[in-house]
Amino acid sequence: MGRTKKRIQPARKKEIACELQQELNLSERRVCRLLDINRTFKRYRSTKREEDNRIIERLSELATRWRRFGYKRLHILLRREGFHINHKKTYRLYKEAGLSIRKRKKKCPSEKRGKPEIVSTPNTRWSFDFVSDTLANGRRIRVLTVIDEATRECLALETDTSITGTRVAAVLNRIAFFRGFPKEILTDNGPEFTGNVLSAWSYEKNIHHIFIDPGKPIQNAYIESFNGKFREECLDAHWFKNLGDARTTIEAWRNEYNTVRPHMSTPE
Repeated sequence: MGRTKKRIQPARKKEIACELQQELNLSERRVCRLLDINRTFKRYRSTKREEDNRIIERLSELATRWRRFGYKRLHILLRREGFHINHKKTYRLYKEAGLSIRKRKKKCPSEKRGKPEIVSTPNTRWSFDFVSDTLANGRRIRVLTVIDEATRECLALETDTSITGTRVAAVLNRIAFFRGFPKEILTDNGPEFTGNVLSAWSYEKNIHHIFIDPGKPIQNAYIESFNGKFREECLDAHWFKNLGDARTTIEAWRNEYNTVRPHMSTPE
């Protein structure tokens, strides 16, 4: 049985042609005739490869800054910067650059994480988080707590059995309708806060979204302190009959907290 002849790929033929030309000092015409390739093909230089290298370089920069972002989120960031690329090509270049996220027990902090500086001007930074409780029938409820770090004012206590990232963005828009948008927002790494909805919202409104380091709630001390007061003075002090009762009671406490309760941040 005869041996099968191995076929040389066209790209490899181009490399061989260049090597033969340099080492044996042969003419381009003769090298192309020997390798059975067209001279136009040998001279062709792909501009797409240069563009791909530029995209890979930018992908690597974005992946370094946003270390826990996969190719889908990085694709959105590329599109925002003006790169005309579809998600399939982004994924191919993402894999080619070896940027796949590796599962680790210890999460690596990104550049935008960490304890932020203290602010003193109202509407500079809003902090928010979730607090959970149960109704009399045992049904679980969640409360989205939002405060202004400078004034310590509670801007919203959104209560429901489930609150998604879309709902969070709607609550923030409702607050901003009366107060305007903040310069920054500070959250933990919960799925409602790290999802695409809030990412798109903060980008659209030109708001800097700061995440605390995983497992470091002290970096969001103002909202943690508020949540402690809210649980002790409201949630633990009442037995909610239903969702409507919880909403009414919690909103009444919020108004009292903002208008009656003394705060350490303001003079008596």
